[in-house]
Amino acid sequence: MTRFRAWIAPFYLGVLLTLSCSSGVATRPAAVPVTSTTAAPAPPVAKVVPQRLVAHGDVRVDDYYWLKDRDNPEVVAYLTAENAYTDAVMRHTEPLQETVFTEITSRLKPDDASVPYRDDGYYYYTRFEEGKEYPVYCRKQGSVAAAEEVMLDGNALAAGHGFFAVMGWSVSSGNDILAFATDTVGRRIATLQFKNLTTGALLPDTIPEVTGNMTWATDNRTLFYSKQDLATLRSYRVYRHALGSDPAADALVYEEKDDTYRCWVTRSKSKRYIFIPSTTMLAGEVRFIPADDPTAAPSVILPRERGREYDVEHFGEYFYIRTNDGAKNFRLMKTPVTATSREHWSEVIPPRDDAYLVDFDVFRDHLVAVERRGGLVHIRVIPWSGGGGHELDFGEPAYLAYLDANPELDATVLRYGYTSMTTPRSIYDYDMVTHTRTLLKRDEVVGGFDPASYVTERLQAPARDGVKVPISIVYRKDLVKNGKAPLLLYGYGSYGASMDATFDVARLSLLDRGFVYAIAHVRGGAELGRGWYEDGKLLNKKHTFTDFIDCAEFLTAERYSSPDRMFALGGSAGGLLMGAVYTTRPDLFKGMVAAVPFVDVVTTMLDSSIPLTTSEYDEWGDPNQKAYYDYILSYSPYDRTTRRAYTNLLVTTGLHDSQVQYWEPAKWVAKLRALKTDSGRVLLRTNMEAGHGGVSGRYRRYHDTALMYAFLLDLAGITQ
Repeated sequence: MTRFRAWIAPFYLGVLLTLSCSSGVATRPAAVPVTSTTAAPAPPVAKVVPQRLVAHGDVRVDDYYWLKDRDNPEVVAYLTAENAYTDAVMRHTEPLQETVFTEITSRLKPDDASVPYRDDGYYYYTRFEEGKEYPVYCRKQGSVAAAEEVMLDGNALAAGHGFFAVMGWSVSSGNDILAFATDTVGRRIATLQFKNLTTGALLPDTIPEVTGNMTWATDNRTLFYSKQDLATLRSYRVYRHALGSDPAADALVYEEKDDTYRCWVTRSKSKRYIFIPSTTMLAGEVRFIPADDPTAAPSVILPRERGREYDVEHFGEYFYIRTNDGAKNFRLMKTPVTATSREHWSEVIPPRDDAYLVDFDVFRDHLVAVERRGGLVHIRVIPWSGGGGHELDFGEPAYLAYLDANPELDATVLRYGYTSMTTPRSIYDYDMVTHTRTLLKRDEVVGGFDPASYVTERLQAPARDGVKVPISIVYRKDLVKNGKAPLLLYGYGSYGASMDATFDVARLSLLDRGFVYAIAHVRGGAELGRGWYEDGKLLNKKHTFTDFIDCAEFLTAERYSSPDRMFALGGSAGGLLMGAVYTTRPDLFKGMVAAVPFVDVVTTMLDSSIPLTTSEYDEWGDPNQKAYYDYILSYSPYDRTTRRAYTNLLVTTGLHDSQVQYWEPAKWVAKLRALKTDSGRVLLRTNMEAGHGGVSGRYRRYHDTALMYAFLLDLAGITQ
């Protein structure tokens, strides 16, 4: 688990919402007044309780350290006051918020459903019922024309809860028992239950405080599942449960004792093996158990070694291993199941400097490789019978293609997904024998959507050290590039997560009001390969921030926008990016949105008792070592907040956030209030019922998006 999750990616921004640098620091040319017709209310003032923090002989004084106690009534009162202040400042935009919310939700097909996929004789899918917030989990036996069987109704399960999420589910080998885990708080601590799909009855077995990760053995009665440390939330134990037995007596199968690693459980596509991967940022180790012998002791495929990563799939008599062993951009190896030590490995797909092997899948007659080249995803189909295979053609300058549900080995058809900034999410079946593709579904935009009205481009911004940073951009076809258009620039740049050019139905509310939307593919992601990631982490982390700044300056120079019309957005680790840019070059932007931002980097990474710290030393560095302490301190936004003029800022968080604790953004806003010298807005919105991903529910989440869009539109002078 990292401070990155899929909902931070541009594809899911609707769900979430959804330093030192050589160029120096400029002063904001003018404060931005609140555009309400009435005087702005006075903002909350957090009390000052100095806390000395000492490391390596360096003393930092944190005046707002006391905000870490979520059970303290004063903390809750402060967060509530901040919410009230945000509501007051934004009250004049409430009609606009309602308009935007209605626009977005009216574009959603009311009774939408996913494309069914086949697994062991059943077709599985989810669907929404008109006006309801949560999916219904369904299946049909033998044919998509068969009678529907409802496995879970998320709406019924969510009743009475402010937050609800199905964290995971798995059907037993006999197809008659459903294991499912639900979270009703938002902190990703779930309760595991079992349902007899034949009778519809819940079984008495209930297992609390689990991750939601699970898989079945072959015997139809044994479930493997993982549990987390309840303080750090590190997934560190795998258990085995036999139906009908006391969960308190469940056998501990594996415990990861190195607190920089996490472990979980999965099952091979062949269904013959249970895998227990154990990973840290720079290393991995996989254990396996025969699925038909669930009480067997786990065997290690290859012992861990720092710097060596690998993941495993099974096919025939071999384990197939994607690894960076001897291959910076990864390669594919295989080894006999009966002899897994390194000397038995042989190469299947060799490494390439220009292609990053990010994923693969196995079928009876074909191997499928997913690679990144030139910042874009390429899918290659390779027959086991020989030959170099062929690639699928996607035909747009910026897009995302990905493997969808392909659970059956014997399939000759590949299910994949495709989207671009002008193409809604589309699901295809691709016949790997005839090389023909069939569009199964393209997300419908209710009310009409004409992709010909929009233009998408792939740009290259020059960074200050000479590298070219890709930018994906979309805007209405009638845009005049005179620097007067408002522009929203999104960035992430951490964990090797690639932020691809995808469609967002909510984004239309910005584009149709004249906004340009751009994604800066900054270093720290893996869009341009593994080296792109490594050049934006640890002691290279500042490249992420300077790349974003250089992209903003490039877009200004190219007349897509200008600093008094440009905005920035990032969430989670992308919120760190926002914070670093905000405290360095606020003059580049009219306003910024930092969603669940990781901004108190030094203090968090020195605290091994909170979630994610120890497992992320290889991403940020361990500040217990002075070199990393000094470097992190030089860009940590909370520590670098000083008395000066900034720009407008909206910060969001969740009280139950399991990845970036709510107190980081809360402390940052409190400190900004005390030190900033301009009169621009600094707003904090805390969801008191949610965690890292924001509120739950298909429609409710878009209230947060509408607030964010109203914040941007209002500052851009767009009132309708």
